Amino acid sequence: MEYNIGDKIVYPMHGAGVIEAIEDREIMGAKQTYYIMRMPIGDMKVMIPTCNADEIGIRDVIDKDEADKVIASFRSCSTEMDSNWNKRYRENVARIKSGNIYEVVRVVKNLMFREKSRGLSTGERKMLNGAKQILVSELVVAKAIKQSEVENIMNEIVNAELT
Repeated sequence: MEYNIGDKIVYPMHGAGVIEAIEDREIMGAKQTYYIMRMPIGDMKVMIPTCNADEIGIRDVIDKDEADKVIASFRSCSTEMDSNWNKRYRENVARIKSGNIYEVVRVVKNLMFREKSRGLSTGERKMLNGAKQILVSELVVAKAIKQSEVENIMNEIVNAELT
């Protein structure tokens, strides 16, 4: 699929943003066309080769209605996780790599819940931060709200379940 300047897209494993430019660049002797995407979190720019967009799993950002469903899913999904760290880590990596926002919701909620109730290892804390960026960036772009608003909603849901 081809995208245009101004399109809102999701880059699996990184998050959502808006295409600011489409440019030809020469990198290591190879000339390619790239989507230049600005991400709302950290004001980061990402270059995505246009020829690999489908393989990478680039997709459109969800709409506002779907974003509301994602938040409802965050509220309703269970926080059961495997007690084996290695198995849990592998399952979470597979969920994040899937590019499915509902799978990312499960990872974020489960790790947030575990962090507040038991604490996380360094590896899982890093995973939580990455997964949170993916989820929050898409909700920020889809709903046109601030990062802090999305994070407050998620924190309130997890805190309510702990009490």
